[in-house]
Amino acid sequence: MLTPQENERLTRVGKGTPMGELQRRYWHPVAATEDLEKTFTKRVRLLGEDLVLYRDRSGKYGLIAEFCPHRHASFVNGIPDVDGIRCSYHGWKFDGAGQCTEQPNEPEGSTFKDKVKIAGYPVEEMGGMLFAYLGPLPAPLLPRWDGFENPRAIRTVGWCYIPCNWLQVMENSLDPVHTEWQHGKYQEFWEEQRGSKYAISRKHLKIDFAEFEHGMYKRRLLAGASEESDDWKVGHPVLFPDILAVGSGGGKLWKMQTYQMRMPIDDENTLHFWYTSYDAPEGLDVPDKLRNRIPSYEVRYNDDHGDPIRDNIDAQDVMAWISQGRIYDRSDEMLGTTDRGIILFRKMLEREMKKVEAGQDPINTFRDPNAPAPEFQLERDKAHFTDGFENLQYRQYARWSPFFRELCDLFAAYNEKRLRDALPSFALEHGAASTGE
Repeated sequence: MLTPQENERLTRVGKGTPMGELQRRYWHPVAATEDLEKTFTKRVRLLGEDLVLYRDRSGKYGLIAEFCPHRHASFVNGIPDVDGIRCSYHGWKFDGAGQCTEQPNEPEGSTFKDKVKIAGYPVEEMGGMLFAYLGPLPAPLLPRWDGFENPRAIRTVGWCYIPCNWLQVMENSLDPVHTEWQHGKYQEFWEEQRGSKYAISRKHLKIDFAEFEHGMYKRRLLAGASEESDDWKVGHPVLFPDILAVGSGGGKLWKMQTYQMRMPIDDENTLHFWYTSYDAPEGLDVPDKLRNRIPSYEVRYNDDHGDPIRDNIDAQDVMAWISQGRIYDRSDEMLGTTDRGIILFRKMLEREMKKVEAGQDPINTFRDPNAPAPEFQLERDKAHFTDGFENLQYRQYARWSPFFRELCDLFAAYNEKRLRDALPSFALEHGAASTGE
């Protein structure tokens, strides 16, 4: 368990707090690019700061404090300019760094505007997502993770607001065994209530954890799997400080990866993104609709009546996180041997906070523009929940995607093509006639 003081250090993310200063050394996703295609502004709350994300008339993005320092009107109602945004109340204009550049009704030659500045933060676009950096300048490089900038891939952005502290979400990713119960036994229980038999849980025979240059791997050996399985041999990477990278459950058929990104809104709320990149195999006819749009959609964890959705993996996770309270009191916990990954992650967080306090860059920050993009291994042939794409409705958040039906059809077409291509060799191996019978 942690002391109340240790728990505070790990959970509080406001400016000037140890965790808040660590988090400010990283780029954070704040929106999908699609969110600003039909509007010019979007209200954003990040690390306890109220901000407005905007797109100016030149197409450049900015992120500034929400309220104009003149009379406190919100920039969410601002007027975009060629190189910044104006407050709609009196026309004061600000650039992306938060500097006031024009005050239309002040006397000509006035230098008052030079003294007016609000918070303004860098914004970069990558693969249909907008990322912001709230830390000291110069900013590190935005990591170009594999899958974000692949023009061949079908990419989607799911999101939801979760009313709990970010660390509750992240510690779930260092807890392999919860899947055996929260997504296994619990799922089976609810299927039983429907009158059906459903077996998905598999016992964890071994678990292990290892730190690497970009974060930590968790590994699991499941009943019925060999030590050559990707779940054990490769593992499940957590990219420090708040990203879980997920490989495909469809084995080597498609190269698919998901980045679950957990953005601390403030101490008691988290914005969760699911960024998925499906790299379709060569020769598969992918509709232009799927290639040309990176859709943004809400992932639901409650049904229309406000009750938890109990038959969806991500909704099951959110249900558990919220049940721990807004900020989980870790001074009252009783950890077991399967919680080694959680303990190691907390130690990593404490170590990296101390680095920042000493004026050093924490792990996973990048500054060399000539260095190659960061790389890591990702499990492909997962023994855990290996349902491939034939059972896509159980693929975590996919059921909420506007591409869900098209993806199902595309995967079905691919499987049919594979089967068709395999028939001639199958016929030859089994002595069938060449007529195709």
